[in-house]
Amino acid sequence: MGYKVAIVGATGNVGREILNILTERRFAADQVIALASDKSEGVEVDFGDKGPLQVQKLKGFDFAGTDIAFFAAGSEISKKYVPQAARAGAVAIDNSSLFRMDKDVPLVVPEVNGRTLKDYSKKNIIANPNCSTAQLAVALKPLHDAATVKRVVVATYQSVSGVGKGAMDELYHQTRSIFVSEVTAPKVFPKQIAFNLIPKIGDFDSGGNSAEENKMAREMAKILDPKIKLTATCVRVPVFIGHSEAVNVEFENPLSANDAREILKKSPGVIVHDIEDAEDFITPVECVGEYATFISRVRQDPTVKNGLNFWVVSDNLRKGAALNAVQIAELLINTYLK
Repeated sequence: MGYKVAIVGATGNVGREILNILTERRFAADQVIALASDKSEGVEVDFGDKGPLQVQKLKGFDFAGTDIAFFAAGSEISKKYVPQAARAGAVAIDNSSLFRMDKDVPLVVPEVNGRTLKDYSKKNIIANPNCSTAQLAVALKPLHDAATVKRVVVATYQSVSGVGKGAMDELYHQTRSIFVSEVTAPKVFPKQIAFNLIPKIGDFDSGGNSAEENKMAREMAKILDPKIKLTATCVRVPVFIGHSEAVNVEFENPLSANDAREILKKSPGVIVHDIEDAEDFITPVECVGEYATFISRVRQDPTVKNGLNFWVVSDNLRKGAALNAVQIAELLINTYLK
């Protein structure tokens, strides 16, 4: 059986990546509709060997008869159109933060808590987690099962593609301007991003935590275990694609670095690159276009009783957004929409 699928925000970074992944994974779709704003009407977006798709206007689109609608256009669009799609009978898989903490909306990383999809029909909405949360959850889940995660301290190094095409353009133009001694004022970011780091992703709250840092803590509690204490420092870095994380984990029970490596090697969605005494670590450049969450530099933390440190890298446009959404749809089809 083939399904009718709509992609809202099809001209954006994540929307285009969803289309790529649908073709790569030969998703069971008889019809795929690309939707975007009025100004994008008629634009063609690539859809692999099935040829380009012509973008239709989201405004006025009737979701009746659509089985699955992927939303990759931000919270304002999701607020207006996700409920419309859900009422029309489509299962809405939303990449924005809008519905993530709704108790009646599953927040899903398929390798971690796919079973929660059973509740999708309460609102016909499924939430895709924050990009940094998704890759970290994939890494933590098998270790949590083995030794029970008590506390996580994570520093993220997040690429500009997480903000959108405008952010990628700003990094490119700022980098170029520095080499030719021109001045390019920041527009997307609060400060220069080229050759720089910005420790602010989202607005700060009264306690000094950014929105991104708060999202990671709340979402991990919902996805993995509310007992886990997580504190994050989220940093935007001058990298086009690929989020990295330096992770420190304290466990309830003993877990050696060697045992952790072996557990992770057998875990879904994970590739371990960690050969002792070798430079086998993975960087963002090497993860672009890949499906996996890469883990390296697994080592003991001698400052706590049961502690580990490790390095996590993933393509944020894929596992952090588009791939996770498509995996949700695949699990939904295989389990609930047969």
